[in-house]
Amino acid sequence: MTSVKPTWLTEGQEKRERVHTMFAELAPVYDRLNRVLSLSSDRRWRRIAVRALELREGDAAADVCCGTGDFMPPLRRAVGSAGYVIGFDFCEPMLHLARAKHVPGELMNCDACALPVASDSFDGVTIGWGLRNVSDLDAALREAFRILKPGGRIANLDMTQPKFAPVGAVSRRMFSPLLKAAGAAAGKADAYAYLAESSKRFVTRETLAAAMVAVGFSEVRTRDFALGHVCLHVARKPL
Repeated sequence: MTSVKPTWLTEGQEKRERVHTMFAELAPVYDRLNRVLSLSSDRRWRRIAVRALELREGDAAADVCCGTGDFMPPLRRAVGSAGYVIGFDFCEPMLHLARAKHVPGELMNCDACALPVASDSFDGVTIGWGLRNVSDLDAALREAFRILKPGGRIANLDMTQPKFAPVGAVSRRMFSPLLKAAGAAAGKADAYAYLAESSKRFVTRETLAAAMVAVGFSEVRTRDFALGHVCLHVARKPL
């Protein structure tokens, strides 16, 4: 019998297709899952990330891998009624839920590695828990860099490994088994296993910072949340 490779070990187009299917399946419970796993802190982290963009009234902002659109309300507040906000995501069921929530901005179904917008279009870009799911991390970063105006900023939130080794050890022992058990109970074992494994296997905060610099970003800084399990990366496109 041929074994099926786990989604977290796939790459390229195979990863894109498998992750798309998984998020389509998770869409109905995605918001609730975020609240539970973050202990309802993810909205605060998003607000902090948006403040780091230093957006002004009338600016244009994009949320890449927008999912159900939770970054869009704070982006709208930052740019005001005169500004422009758009969310990009490749999973239509997630966008359907964003529309049902009446998020304040435009929504577009597209891949983070090939955004159908002009270069130098946005003053700020956010990405929340999306880069670990893309088929090509460097391509997604290049696209974010391309669509930003010179001087514009990117703010990325994602999972990372705690710097304090004992915290990481406890997390590895408890988080993955609990998430996988929850997935099994909900009948979504494969999807929840992917979330657990992709969190563990995503690049370190240092590697992601270096990848940002490699595509052209400067002034990269980081801030940890949740005892180092979540990291905010903020960087700027040079003038």
